[in-house]
Amino acid sequence: MPADAAIRAEHLGKQFGEVVALDDVSLEVPAGSVLGLLGPNGAGKTTAVRILTTLLRPDRGMATVLGLDVTKHAQEVRASIGLAGQYAAVDEKLTGHENLQLVGRLTHLAKAEIARRSDELLERFQLTDAADRTVQTYSGGMRRRLDLAASLVHRPPVLFLDEPTTGLDPQSRIEMWAILEELVGGGTTLLLTTQYLEEADRLADRIVVIDSGSVIAEGTSVELKAHLASTVIEVGLHDVESATRTAELLASLGSPAANGMLVSLATDDGARSMVDVVRHLDAAGVEPATISLREPTLDDVFLALTGRASRPETAPDGGGRRKRRFRREQDGNAS
Repeated sequence: MPADAAIRAEHLGKQFGEVVALDDVSLEVPAGSVLGLLGPNGAGKTTAVRILTTLLRPDRGMATVLGLDVTKHAQEVRASIGLAGQYAAVDEKLTGHENLQLVGRLTHLAKAEIARRSDELLERFQLTDAADRTVQTYSGGMRRRLDLAASLVHRPPVLFLDEPTTGLDPQSRIEMWAILEELVGGGTTLLLTTQYLEEADRLADRIVVIDSGSVIAEGTSVELKAHLASTVIEVGLHDVESATRTAELLASLGSPAANGMLVSLATDDGARSMVDVVRHLDAAGVEPATISLREPTLDDVFLALTGRASRPETAPDGGGRRKRRFRREQDGNAS
């Protein structure tokens, strides 16, 4: 791993009773870059973040942030990072301004600096007009912006965001992306966990996919998409039962995946395969609602790797020990 990695994890392992939350997880984030950590519910993403931010001790392996061991130098690490979790960790009884002032005092900033920094962040996150209102009157998007602002009060060079846009409406999510891009443009190193594939596609320089506590793939968005076929045929059906039947009918043409009322089939020969799909459906008397041919997306990668469609995380990490072979096959192909 390069010496300038701002975040580094090597062979991390963490177990809760019989549940293996992390199993031999390694990753790195070069200074000033963005790593997207993707995975389904219970994959181990939050456990990894908690270890890297000193909130949990690993059972095995080691991790460093800015060259500091997260277990041996936990206090120094905390002083160098910002963290915003899945749910806004702000005090609802305090105003926006008071929340930022509190964080400034907790991070031992000078009184004058706290005042300057609070005003600066409230303006930057478009919260100036609501600065003297209690947070309990804020919308979900406003709370998320305040939470992110709070994580930046002490100007941390490294920022950890665990599902930062969960629960936000599309416009608020786009606004949050713009803020994060601005931070990274200013030199901040960012580790971002998400299940929104478009979020990783837009923000991340590199992506690590984790499932059941293990890394199953890593690379750029382009590299991950390249492991799929060149095109994807999508067949929209009128109900879930028809989609399941259609996936079975098309099994002879590849490895179709049904997700709700949509069936996707990755192929290296889109035009010819499209004709074959139509023939199979016609012979079986299946009338699709839609049928189209498109380029693969990260959603396709996610589904192919984990066997599940992406969705917002609604439960804490758990996950079993089930391992996958994609990363080993990837390494083998590269050698």
